[in-house]
Amino acid sequence: MSDDQRRQIPRTDTLLADPRFGDALATFGRPAVKRAIVAAQQRARVGEIAADEVADAAFRLLASQRTRTVLNATGVVLHTNLGRAALPAAAVEALVAAAGPTDVEFDLDTGRRARRGRAALAALAAAVPEAPAVHLVNNGAAALVLAATALAAGREIVVSRGEMVEIGDGFRLPDLIVSTGATLCEVGTTNRTSLADYRAALGPQTGFILKVHPSNFVVRGFTSAVPVAELSGLPVPVVVDIGSGLLVPDALLPDEPDATSALRAGADLVTASGDKLLGGPQAGLLLGTAPIVDRLRRHPLARALRVDKLTLAAMEATLRARTTPTREALLAPAELLKERAVALAATLPYADVVPCHSVVGGGGAPDVELPSWAISLPEGLARPLRLGAPAVVGRIDDGRLLLDLRCVPPEADQLLAAAVTKAGAWRGGKTAGKGALQRDQGSTT
Repeated sequence: MSDDQRRQIPRTDTLLADPRFGDALATFGRPAVKRAIVAAQQRARVGEIAADEVADAAFRLLASQRTRTVLNATGVVLHTNLGRAALPAAAVEALVAAAGPTDVEFDLDTGRRARRGRAALAALAAAVPEAPAVHLVNNGAAALVLAATALAAGREIVVSRGEMVEIGDGFRLPDLIVSTGATLCEVGTTNRTSLADYRAALGPQTGFILKVHPSNFVVRGFTSAVPVAELSGLPVPVVVDIGSGLLVPDALLPDEPDATSALRAGADLVTASGDKLLGGPQAGLLLGTAPIVDRLRRHPLARALRVDKLTLAAMEATLRARTTPTREALLAPAELLKERAVALAATLPYADVVPCHSVVGGGGAPDVELPSWAISLPEGLARPLRLGAPAVVGRIDDGRLLLDLRCVPPEADQLLAAAVTKAGAWRGGKTAGKGALQRDQGSTT
């Protein structure tokens, strides 16, 4: 870079005095803002960005260092990378209330210490009356780890080869179980396992039978699996990991197992996640017989896996809520989504409306596709939308950016439209040039 170009890079003290950095200074503090500015200036010096882009680059760097609000327009209802379930309004209010001192382990009536999280546990017990006892830990994997450690450390866990799943990011169920000190006893084959396979594997060292719902894939054809009702007749405990956290049967997801049905079928313990189909915060649900749940609750590892006051507050509110954003997204009628998409696209000169399909996500109901509608935009808007406030995340399909409205709350439609308009101006003016945006507009008509 020439000396003249270097002189065009704004000085650090000039940017720090810029009123646009006022909020950033209040939020992050002067040292953090200064580091971001210096980093952006260095990018300009090596030619990665233009001198007049230093301020914007510093803003983006600061934004990347904090949790940001995202509009989920991917069409994936439970998007793991976006935090899975969006909490209901009541749970958000509960989080704010629990941010300060709260009665998490204190009885305000008697003035004495009380059972931790008793209100959340009472709400969970009321939601699943079939469960004689309930407990909460910090996620679904933790629930299974606690069960394996407390019930089968140094012993065997019998599991079908067809249920030894990998749930994403290289996380494998066999590795999890072995880490607890238990030994896996594999039975059956990938596609077929019989009751006789389980029965033949039982012995003095058997801790329990584990049945796992292969929630993120489907095996078809020459297959067989043993239902919980048949396994419950064997002389060892049966632990069922249903995964997605569905508490009762759901006609919309007929192949998704639920906690109530598993317990009715004779499961001694059911484990599940709280931030999937239940629609609550990240948590692990433990539902089962009183002797087993009490044994898990009193195990030393339970202390390390316990949930905090914020999770307890959000879980209680979610369980008592009339509905959740997850449920509303799953049930949103396609015709209503089309109406919203048409109304929004009418305000955006470079938008089309296209039919599409949404999915459940979060490792649940992999075979279910939900008819939906999306706003189709030039692919080049994807990045500026992701960098906006709020960030908007869609999906790329055949060279177009699709914003599926299934997971976007109706009250956020105008916010979404404003974000798209701003992203279009940003891209047209700063990134690709107005001519490029105009060419994109022409390609949609």
